[in-house]
Amino acid sequence: MAEDKSKRDSIEMSMKGCQTNNGFVRNEDILEQTPDPGSSTDNLKHSTRSNLGSQEPDFKGVRPYAGMPKEVLFQFSGQARYRIPREILFWLTVASVLVLIAATIAIIALSPKCLDWWQEGPMYQIYPRSFKDSNKDGNGDLKGIQDKLDYITALNIKTVWITSFYKSSLKDFRYGVEDFREVDPIFGTMEDFENLVAAIHDKGLKLIIDFIPNHTSDKHIWFQLSRTRTGKYTDYYIWHDCTHENGKTIPPNNWLSVYGNSSWHFDEVRNQCYFHQFMKEQPDLNFRNPDVQEEIKEILRFWLTKGVDGFSFDAVKFLLEAKHLRDEIQVNKTQIPDTVTQYSELYHDFTTTQVGMHDIVRSFRQTMDQYSTEPGRYRFMGTEAYAESIDRTVMYYGLPFIQEVDFPFNNYLTMLDTVSGNSVYEVITSWMENMPEGKWPNWMIGGPDSSRLTSRLGNQYVNVMNMLLFTLPGTPITYYGEEIGMGNIVATNLNESYDINTLRSKSPMQWDNSSNAGFSEASHTWLPTNSDYHTVNVDVQKTQPRSALKLYQDLSLLHANELLLNRGWFCHLRNDSHYVVYTRELDGIDRIFIVVLNFGESTLLNLHNMISGLPATMRIRLSTNSADKGSKVDTSGIFLDKGEGLIFEHNTKNLLHRQTAFRDRCFVSNRACYSSVLNILYTSC
Repeated sequence: MAEDKSKRDSIEMSMKGCQTNNGFVRNEDILEQTPDPGSSTDNLKHSTRSNLGSQEPDFKGVRPYAGMPKEVLFQFSGQARYRIPREILFWLTVASVLVLIAATIAIIALSPKCLDWWQEGPMYQIYPRSFKDSNKDGNGDLKGIQDKLDYITALNIKTVWITSFYKSSLKDFRYGVEDFREVDPIFGTMEDFENLVAAIHDKGLKLIIDFIPNHTSDKHIWFQLSRTRTGKYTDYYIWHDCTHENGKTIPPNNWLSVYGNSSWHFDEVRNQCYFHQFMKEQPDLNFRNPDVQEEIKEILRFWLTKGVDGFSFDAVKFLLEAKHLRDEIQVNKTQIPDTVTQYSELYHDFTTTQVGMHDIVRSFRQTMDQYSTEPGRYRFMGTEAYAESIDRTVMYYGLPFIQEVDFPFNNYLTMLDTVSGNSVYEVITSWMENMPEGKWPNWMIGGPDSSRLTSRLGNQYVNVMNMLLFTLPGTPITYYGEEIGMGNIVATNLNESYDINTLRSKSPMQWDNSSNAGFSEASHTWLPTNSDYHTVNVDVQKTQPRSALKLYQDLSLLHANELLLNRGWFCHLRNDSHYVVYTRELDGIDRIFIVVLNFGESTLLNLHNMISGLPATMRIRLSTNSADKGSKVDTSGIFLDKGEGLIFEHNTKNLLHRQTAFRDRCFVSNRACYSSVLNILYTSC
């Protein structure tokens, strides 16, 4: 026994002396020496290996030590006191990973869809010829827009919308396009456009542009080839035989142009009539020709490749006409047919919104979706419905499982020539009730084809209409100059061959009180500036705490920072000929905004009787009169001046959309609830 023990000790000492210590401090008693080949030490190694191979060493009674061989390590790792903690840690790690995965899946499943860029904030519509002139020729241009991007970002704008700048004869301002792939020289060059796109994106903004698929200019190369019956271009436009004698044309039917008189015009080259829904210089494309549809899609791809983030499609209801060419029905059936010359004198059942038109629009959507696969690069699509009824306009949203456009532009507030609480309420509820479930609304109070707000309704309504714009659910859209209360120009000799009434809302942007309102350094501008530019301009209003511009900035900032406004419920409380009252609220947030807007004469409002549990006094979060901001008012007697608007903030857990009495008066686009504990939105409310 003594001899065996001595042998084991000798083996252990030999192993300890010969093995690498793996980073542990070596035993100072063991000197490192390089053994000689054939020396006794080398022989000892061979001897040791031979002995270990023939007899497994017994490690019983040995304590763990640093640098122990694996044979020793395995002896201890199997013991319960080492094995059980190790297994517990392993399964805890596995369980933690599974919990994290499950939590991530649950959050993704329960979270509402994030707002896209076209939903997050306001759009700013620019008529480029009137925004800023950079080269002193009296016309606004693309470089001018780029120079003013800092101003646009200061308004908390998210999307810049530029109306048509394509190469054009400028008939009907922007719709007579000669080349869809060229920038009109008035506005600059393609390089200017590319620089503008890069600058807009550098500012964190998005860009959408107008697109007019229905027609081209009669100077377009397609039309020139079509009138000579050249190849595939022969049927790119709508041609039909007609009688033309002694300078007088007898058209194929009674269809009328939007601008009046027959929508057929005789072409002496082709010896046929071509169809035009608008001016005779704007022949309609034949969208029943697949080659035409493919040409339009190629143009979309061209601009999408240039970095454009979306399009506003104009005049889409005119894309198709009935093939049978039957006469349209007169509104007044007793009227002599030869005297029917105005567009409003016919029902346009055969020239607008034909079967198949929505299919064409959806095909445009599919083309744009091909460029929307990259994260953060969704391509927006909107349509201008052009005097449709609301129930027909919302059809452009598409079907539940077939997407068409992101939203048709809602310009119904711009059609109000007189305003009241009742008329505003009617526009709001008509849109929200007709809009398909889950779709996103939008609102605009001005545009290039309508009279400016101040000229239409009066200066006193600028602030209250902007407050309406930013407190309604959906995307607010501002036409340039509406943020400072610009009005129509009143000049009559405009030196332009256009309808004067459509020019008045396109006057140069009023930047300061210098010559030409800071719009241009030219001696003459394409349109005169408004005579009020000395007081109604950006520079003056920047320094005035009660200006329309300052309120616009406060409203856009509130809209950006408050979930109640950009995600919450809209609940209508009451309206009459003077005022409209509604709330904005969100599940999980124990406060609401109460919006009170007065469109009539001065009135006294008892808000306390409208909402149960309302306190005797309430704080004003924002007011059209900046002096009232932050003050408290008696809720049983709120005095409102004409054109005054107030946003109250009220802490409550009793949200109106949960109450049976208000259930039919509350709307939400994308339902979401807020968790203050996790600081997240979720859908399972």
